[in-house]
Amino acid sequence: MTGPPLALGVLVSGRGSNLAAILDQIKAGRLAAQVRVVISDQPNAPALRLAADQAIPALAIQRRSFANQESFEARVAAELEQRGVELVVLAGFMRLIGPTLIDRFPGRIINVHPALLPSFPGLAAQQQALAHGVKISGCTVHFVNEVMDGGRIIAQTAVPLLEGDTVESLSARILAEEHQLLPLVIGRLAEQIRAEQVSEDGSSQG
Repeated sequence: MTGPPLALGVLVSGRGSNLAAILDQIKAGRLAAQVRVVISDQPNAPALRLAADQAIPALAIQRRSFANQESFEARVAAELEQRGVELVVLAGFMRLIGPTLIDRFPGRIINVHPALLPSFPGLAAQQQALAHGVKISGCTVHFVNEVMDGGRIIAQTAVPLLEGDTVESLSARILAEEHQLLPLVIGRLAEQIRAEQVSEDGSSQG
């Protein structure tokens, strides 16, 4: 890939297993990216400790500290922009994103969801899959828009349901696939973004 590693901002709410998967791929030299900042809406999220332990700026920004969603998102966007973030990754961020943040990073926010969208958007996707008796579920990485889990799909991985599956067992198998798919998609987007920049530079000089 031409150019420096892609600058990532990762938004989390929980333990940060997808963040850990991204960092592992970066360390292994298989992902040309750099996590510039990790932001959580939950001050006790284990993902913040994970980031801090690796000397990555880790910030807790709580929605309740702001008068409205717009000012909350404006603060998040400002922190991302301050660190030169080029791609925002929602990795277990349990909050719907609105236009304030989306407009600051148009086409540069992605999310990973534990279902084969458009089926089973929203919370408890694994439970929804079991309740509906489907034979195949999986995970999806998609661009973020103002519709919950409604943005354009980038890539998916199928996970068959097994006899006797529980929410816990299905969730664990889907999560393992998320850990593979999300870094792969980030790598592909990094290539595309750098290629676009090279093309733009060439056009401006021609």
